[in-house]
Amino acid sequence: MARVKRGTTTHARHKKVLKASKGFYGRTSTTYRAALERLEKSLQYAYRDRRTKKRDFRGLWIQRINAAVREHGMTYSRFIAGLKKAGIEMDRKVLAAIAYDDAESFAAIVKQVQAAL
Repeated sequence: MARVKRGTTTHARHKKVLKASKGFYGRTSTTYRAALERLEKSLQYAYRDRRTKKRDFRGLWIQRINAAVREHGMTYSRFIAGLKKAGIEMDRKVLAAIAYDDAESFAAIVKQVQAAL
């Protein structure tokens, strides 16, 4: 029986790792062993930060809403409490977008909230 040469399998695996590590700094983009370690770490960061991103964006939306509400003489917490009393069910993402893009519509929402309070 003929012997099995496994060079093609190893070469393909190395090539896959080096292609994925393209753009890394220094020899982590050219050397297989360094690239493999760096790639594994980068995948860990990607997994972790997909969850962190959700937290970061929520914080940004709250900051934008707070800034827009303070122009109307309210605080963020009073505004959110008023939204619930007024029965307006909008999430923070949408409220932040309205506050950022359309000040007149946001002012109308604030008026409704103030009336509810």
